[in-house]
Amino acid sequence: MVILAGDTQPMHRAAVRVARYLASVIPDSIPQAAVEAFTRQAALIDSPELSPATPAADLPFGWPASYWLDLRGDDPVAAAAALDKPMLILQGGRDYQVTVDDDLTSWQAGLAHRPDVVIRVYDADNHLFFPGSGPSTPAEYEPPQHVDPAVIADIAEWLAISSRR
Repeated sequence: MVILAGDTQPMHRAAVRVARYLASVIPDSIPQAAVEAFTRQAALIDSPELSPATPAADLPFGWPASYWLDLRGDDPVAAAAALDKPMLILQGGRDYQVTVDDDLTSWQAGLAHRPDVVIRVYDADNHLFFPGSGPSTPAEYEPPQHVDPAVIADIAEWLAISSRR
């Protein structure tokens, strides 16, 4: 199994983190008031007051409460740890959507006991594994690009080795 930029944080918390980040790097596009409103909506998801009757308009992205209630039970690290499969987990060092500090550390901690798990970080890569420099922004995703050749080579090598097991 190959995981590229696999998140471990609940989506609503990660979305707040992303909104805050974007407000800091492109403040003209993301006003602070929008970040605060989104943060309030996301807080409702963790609240015991969230119920199927909660209006979607009160929740992030306008998605229904049933969706968010269903996601509460997701634990991607535990699900992966329960699989009897070798894993290659790859992470971009400049990824602001799925981050080394907030997500990769959970993969590392939750799968540290597994000798068949390989984890690699590509320091210059963003969420789409496009190499670059400086703070990553959504504008980086717009021009046609190629995935970092090192990522492709590492996946191919790992697959070749794993298929021989």
